[in-house]
Amino acid sequence: MTDLRITAVTSSYGRGERVLDGLDLTVGAGELAAVLGPSGCGKTTLLRVVAGFVAPDSGEVSLGGRIVSGPGVHVPPERRGVGIVAQEGALFPHLSVARNVAFGLTGTKRAERAERTAELLELVGLGAYGERMPHELSGGQQQRVALARALAPRPALVLLDEPFSALDSALRAGLRSDVRAALRTAGATAVLVTHDQEEALSTADRVAVVRDGKIAQCGTPEELYHRPIDPWVASFVGDAVLLAGTADAGTATTALGAVRVEGGARGSGTVVLRPEQLRLRSADEAADTDDAAPGAHGRVTEVRFHGHDALFLLEVPDVGRVTVRSSGAPEFRPGDRVTVSTAGEGTFHHS
Repeated sequence: MTDLRITAVTSSYGRGERVLDGLDLTVGAGELAAVLGPSGCGKTTLLRVVAGFVAPDSGEVSLGGRIVSGPGVHVPPERRGVGIVAQEGALFPHLSVARNVAFGLTGTKRAERAERTAELLELVGLGAYGERMPHELSGGQQQRVALARALAPRPALVLLDEPFSALDSALRAGLRSDVRAALRTAGATAVLVTHDQEEALSTADRVAVVRDGKIAQCGTPEELYHRPIDPWVASFVGDAVLLAGTADAGTATTALGAVRVEGGARGSGTVVLRPEQLRLRSADEAADTDDAAPGAHGRVTEVRFHGHDALFLLEVPDVGRVTVRSSGAPEFRPGDRVTVSTAGEGTFHHS
């Protein structure tokens, strides 16, 4: 297994517009890392630099301790040992599934090539599909074949360029799990480039959020979700509730009540909570039971039911729009008056 190290990489468009700005990233051997960010942040340029399609202006890329891009060094793509899975598979339409997988196994004996091809097709759950043509496969099956083809030469690194974006939502979740399992079994180091937060959090061992050509934060999915480095990352990696507050001795005072925050933060800033850390009660019920209960009054403006949970969009005076996530069937409807309060620990970020 091979690690990937990207050090102070800078890359610009032809007009001098900087896309990557001193970007640093390390992916451990055998890890699946997701590079997540909005359109135009530099994700695709980073992938092209690692693959060798673009030489960086400055900085260094190394695979397993071997420098493949750096001052005076640019190893061409075909000599880097990097496999690529594109957005729509990009299979050769005139070749069978088996011949697509075997395409990169040049220089090996026919028997070895056939054995490796069969092994990879079994790995991706398509052992019986070797003689089929690409047009006879579903979109998800084509992506499995593309992954098998990328893994066949035993690459040092696999790059996945938004490989699930062309699939419908029902296929995406299952295929993500299968691809992750196949990479694990193959012992491959992989980088998944995506703009889909759910995809990154549910698939990767480590997530790197790119902003303006730099890594804004890199960590496990749990770290990014529960301990975002700033409000922007919090809002980009899932739904976030941002509240103005004043912190002192581990507690922040906000319009929704007191919130426990990590560390000994003091002063003014922003408290970040997730929608599931808010609680709703009927405003009438709250008034009848406990006038002194913490929270703020608001009105439900929209309900989004997802089956496993529901999102309530509220308008709260002096706060603005607030999103609350609740499991089960929706208890409130648009127009209902509610009281919203906090539960759990948030993160505090100074102004």
